[in-house]
Amino acid sequence: MSRLLPIPARLVLAAAVATSWLLLLAGPAPTADAFSATSSSIPQPSSLALRNGLGRGGGGLYASTIADNADTATSTDGSSNDGGSVVQTRTLGSQELLMLPRQYSPSPTPFAQMNHVCVATLSATPPTTSLLEAIDNAMAAHPLLRSHVEGSGEPDERVDLFNMVRKGNPDPERFVAPNTNTVEEVGFGAGDVLKVVDIDVGSNGGDGEEALRSSWEESFRRDLDDGSWCDTANGPLWKVELHRLPSGQDGSNNKNDSNTPCALVLSFNHAISDQSSANLLLDQILSDVSDLDATTNAAIQSPAIPNGMPLSLEESVLGIGKSFEDVKTDDITLGTVAYVAGKAAEGFKSPVILPDVDYDENNSQSKKKDDGSGLVGALSTISGQSAGGADSGGAAARKSAVSFRTLDQSATEALLAKCRKEKVSVTNALTAAVALTATDFIGGGQDGAKSSANERNYKVLQSLDMRRFGAQLDSCDTVACMAGSMDLMLGPFPDKSGGSVRGTAAGSFDTAQFWDLAREGKEQTAQFIEGGGPAQAVRVFDAFMTIADGNNLVHLTAESAASKGRAYSAGVSNVGVFERQRAVKREGEAERDSLMSQHGKYEIRDIYFATPHSRSGCLYQVSGQTINGEMKLTFHPAKPIVSEETNAAFADAFVDLLEVAAGVKEPSTEKADMSNGILSMIPSNALSIAALAFSIGGVAIHGGAWAGFFHSVSEMKANVADPADASAALNFWIFFAVGHPILQPILWISDVLHGTPGPKIADLVPYLFLAGNVVAIGAIAFSKEIRNAVNVAALGAFLAYVGAGLDGQAGLGDFNLALDDQYKGAIVKGCPAYDEVRQPSMNNFDLEKYQGKWYEHKFHDWTQFKEVYDTTLDIKLTPDGKGWIDDFAVKGPAPKAAPLSWDKSPVADGAHYFLFGRVDEKDPPGVLRESGFGVEFPNYIVDVQKDENGEYKEAIQFQCLERGGVRVFEGINFMSRNPVMTDQEVTAMHGRAEKAGMYPYGASPEQMHTVARRDANAPALDNSWQRMWKFIGVDKLLELLTESIEDGGR
Repeated sequence: MSRLLPIPARLVLAAAVATSWLLLLAGPAPTADAFSATSSSIPQPSSLALRNGLGRGGGGLYASTIADNADTATSTDGSSNDGGSVVQTRTLGSQELLMLPRQYSPSPTPFAQMNHVCVATLSATPPTTSLLEAIDNAMAAHPLLRSHVEGSGEPDERVDLFNMVRKGNPDPERFVAPNTNTVEEVGFGAGDVLKVVDIDVGSNGGDGEEALRSSWEESFRRDLDDGSWCDTANGPLWKVELHRLPSGQDGSNNKNDSNTPCALVLSFNHAISDQSSANLLLDQILSDVSDLDATTNAAIQSPAIPNGMPLSLEESVLGIGKSFEDVKTDDITLGTVAYVAGKAAEGFKSPVILPDVDYDENNSQSKKKDDGSGLVGALSTISGQSAGGADSGGAAARKSAVSFRTLDQSATEALLAKCRKEKVSVTNALTAAVALTATDFIGGGQDGAKSSANERNYKVLQSLDMRRFGAQLDSCDTVACMAGSMDLMLGPFPDKSGGSVRGTAAGSFDTAQFWDLAREGKEQTAQFIEGGGPAQAVRVFDAFMTIADGNNLVHLTAESAASKGRAYSAGVSNVGVFERQRAVKREGEAERDSLMSQHGKYEIRDIYFATPHSRSGCLYQVSGQTINGEMKLTFHPAKPIVSEETNAAFADAFVDLLEVAAGVKEPSTEKADMSNGILSMIPSNALSIAALAFSIGGVAIHGGAWAGFFHSVSEMKANVADPADASAALNFWIFFAVGHPILQPILWISDVLHGTPGPKIADLVPYLFLAGNVVAIGAIAFSKEIRNAVNVAALGAFLAYVGAGLDGQAGLGDFNLALDDQYKGAIVKGCPAYDEVRQPSMNNFDLEKYQGKWYEHKFHDWTQFKEVYDTTLDIKLTPDGKGWIDDFAVKGPAPKAAPLSWDKSPVADGAHYFLFGRVDEKDPPGVLRESGFGVEFPNYIVDVQKDENGEYKEAIQFQCLERGGVRVFEGINFMSRNPVMTDQEVTAMHGRAEKAGMYPYGASPEQMHTVARRDANAPALDNSWQRMWKFIGVDKLLELLTESIEDGGR
């Protein structure tokens, strides 16, 4: 198979945003002269039997054959009948949008399409008229071969700061395929698809075979990187080139024109094809051409049955109606979360993605370059910038280096037998071979370079045929793109490990290492499949492309000077055995036949294919399949990252390694170089591994709490009629769940700053603190090992802190994050009604008297922070009495939270935050409606106490947010008109809260946080930092902000 681009680790870190797309509107198709020095003009077929309809029965046959072929799942978003011509349409799936590609209107540079090229060399040259009719029949059988694309793909709007998050899709890209095959209806015909290249043998010294190879190789290389021939808005989305020799100039002096070899080069927009589809199509064309040769009336005896519009990859794997656009987050499970987390964690293993190119006088690597895969690179990408800046030449300057190789029949058979003995697949052997060969060339391809002590991890992209996974609704009846992939994380390996297996470099030959690695690949593949990885990968990628401008993120990665578009160390695409694939279904056949390497006199001698990795993809890439017992391999990395010479050497070493592993070639017996043996035993990435172990442990401790949280979220979504309500409530939770852990390192750094001894700059910042920062930042900037370890540890600490909040271990007063949390071992569901908690003291409640300043003394509320002090609430009604404003004032941090830095804070003298709400006349007195962050919930005034003048002196408030029967948030406030309360008064407050039934919701003493208060008679804060804040006007800015927010809320 070819490949679906999975989301690389750096893009998983950036997946909070994503990309948008437009339809690629290419220029007019190139002329024949653009493809060769000598081209034949091909007339449109005017007498072909298909010119008036699909197949030999026209539209009537089409309708009946679709009905007879009902066992094949098809997808049509809609159809139209314009003047009697039925048109099949389907919205492109996320995979197809990547390949097309969907454009991004804010970008001045159009995104290039992803191409798919396949070449087959044949033993005989078919007549042009027969080939045209075969192509016409292929277009009749496969809707995507006669389709074009309509729709802009522009969202209603992009809603984030960086213009990457999409909202709405009013005009999606759609495949449009008329159900007639006439040029007038389709807009193009077989003559527009086929180009004939007549080869001038004289330019190759009369060697016909060499001239033929040179001709098709030139087209293969060109079409692999250049898709400008494809006009997606008008079609066709594919083309065929027939490279033919003059009669008798094949190198054998054969004068029989029909027995002169030729080559067919098939080029596709990758949105409509994968290599299994290309094999299916090639077999159909050769079978039809052979059939036309054998019949006297020049008719295909058993035409292929026309197919309906194929499903998208997402429909085939997830099921019809199961795309992200259809179900939103309903199908996201713990498995999905685990998949995303696993993808993000891959980056922490620092797989090598670029070769070393700089060497010092000792021929050792002199500089380790950042590849942009860390958190900084991800943040650069989501902000619309390429990690490490834009590559000077740009992705467009990179082209494919291409080499072709054949593993002969005896070696292929031996390799297959060895794989069976070792209980692995041929694909497992190929992934082992590509990883080990990469270790020999990662030093920049300098075979003479001394092997260093480097050990590196390798990330290998292993292609998958997605028809085999999930719902499995596509059975390769028709041309479509079902290409997928998974990642293998292999290593660490010392450099030159491939040479040690072959016996050509350090270490005696050791084929056991090869087969152990093949088994590792098999185990990782099995874990991925058994864990539902294929469906999760499709689900996550579909969500990524739906909500975000994913193509733009891929484009920014491709343009990155740091990564040069590389996301993988190496890649393998193995289609398997050509003859084992099933052919198209034909009229009169009960079952589909298998593909054949020979139809009549047309034998496929060689078949090679590739998709481009020049803009983005793998450092080293090999694509292959087996035909006639031989494995045909294409090596196609990006140059100049990998030169043509290095790629050719890589191809030779790869084949050599397979032959040694298969036992058909003796390894070299050169003396082992053990000079680096001791160093190579030192494990790499030790810091990252230790940080990862810490992170996993920190998350696992709270695993039960995380599971309960996701269960409650699923329950909430299932019970809420409007998904937007559930999303708003969840976003409200996320905002504060994230805010608390982010505050902790800020406070810690602040205390380190103000606790650092020694002389200071302007009596503010210690010189030693600055020096320490330079050292720390330098270590992070220049050491990927330290940077990755810090990233892993930070992510792990964050998840562990939130997990502790879910588990009730991070402070029940201010960070009890559990949904429907427990009290005394029992889960308390939902929110109570006001009458269930309202106390008799609320009789004749007067909201006017409730206005004014209140001092908060205790709270159970994760929208507040235990690190602040002197909290007050100043409540005011709007003039019309229908709204209210709460001036929430805090100072921070509290002396206990930051003992060394609390008095240097810019908000040590206070800051104001405003809450707004409404008074609903339908609510009983004592209920206020509070709103913020897209949600509204009731604020119950549960109890008030009066002084001797009848004024309210104490109050208990209770806020509760419930969605779908799940309590998302509860807030409880103990307030007084006095800044100081006695212990007896506070205890009495708890007693009234217990009587109101509020203990299960967090009102017991152990579940509430006591607000710290500074003595009212304490001296005003006066130090260098406070004077600096006043000098630069922070106090004035806070006042202005307070006034503007208050005025805006009235």
